[in-house]
Amino acid sequence: MSSKRPFSKKLTQPVVGQVIATYGRQYEVKTSNGSVLTCVMRGKKGGIACGDHVEILPTTPGQGVIETILPRSNLLYRSDVFRQKLIAANVTQLIIVVAAVPSFSEELIDRCLIAAENQHIKVLILLNKADLLEQTRAAATMLSYYQFLGYPMLSISAAQDIAPLRSYLQGQISVLTGQSGMGKSTIINALIPDARRATMEISTALDSGRHTTTHTRLYRLDAESCVIDSPGLQEFGLHHIDSRELAGCFIEFRPYLGQCHFHNCRHITEPDCALLLAAQNGKINARRLAVYHKLMTLAENQKAW
Repeated sequence: MSSKRPFSKKLTQPVVGQVIATYGRQYEVKTSNGSVLTCVMRGKKGGIACGDHVEILPTTPGQGVIETILPRSNLLYRSDVFRQKLIAANVTQLIIVVAAVPSFSEELIDRCLIAAENQHIKVLILLNKADLLEQTRAAATMLSYYQFLGYPMLSISAAQDIAPLRSYLQGQISVLTGQSGMGKSTIINALIPDARRATMEISTALDSGRHTTTHTRLYRLDAESCVIDSPGLQEFGLHHIDSRELAGCFIEFRPYLGQCHFHNCRHITEPDCALLLAAQNGKINARRLAVYHKLMTLAENQKAW
């Protein structure tokens, strides 16, 4: 008789869950049965974003190991030459939160829009702190060009009434992003009182906010709607976007693409460039074109480096 022991299957089988919070290399995963496990990724690989669907192997009670990241519909992230910073995966809507105080960066909005267009994510520009009437009117004027391009914009005062935002969130997996001090945590606290996101007064001397959110977290509003809160940012690197795709991420450029004299036109100094001609005729905003030229120069310099 053989002395070999009979083969036995693993007692623990992988289960599917969704990443609902990221803390460096640790993750909270909510499984299909509603339990939440604190997980790490097998090996030293990272690359997991809030909103990812994953297969995990439970280990000790309340803990597990992420074995596999399931296919994504999209991935929103920022990058420079040296590293990537994942924001969220499998989202349907990017909400760019701005406010009149502290002042916001139009170029940062442009960069967020480019990242969203690259991943086919719709956008809502949310102008918070509308109770600051005079400052909000000035901010709305600055933002009006984005409305002209077709991006929806909503003005609210999250500290007073969050109701106008709720219809925009229905049926969407939304991610909030924007500079520190714009009121993202106040928005989350108004939507989900149990969230208790920390908030902090802005620095009027420095005209800036301070980081209060240190990790990304997904909150479920109902069976069909989620909102993801992410840490405030002051820059949004786009190193991961191919320079050949960059012009197509500016929605007002698209009618002119493919009409230039040269098929590989970079839209910088080339003769008979349809896009440059449109800018000369006032059909393209000069500031947005300057942002495109800046990003193209950065991309080409980084490629050469």
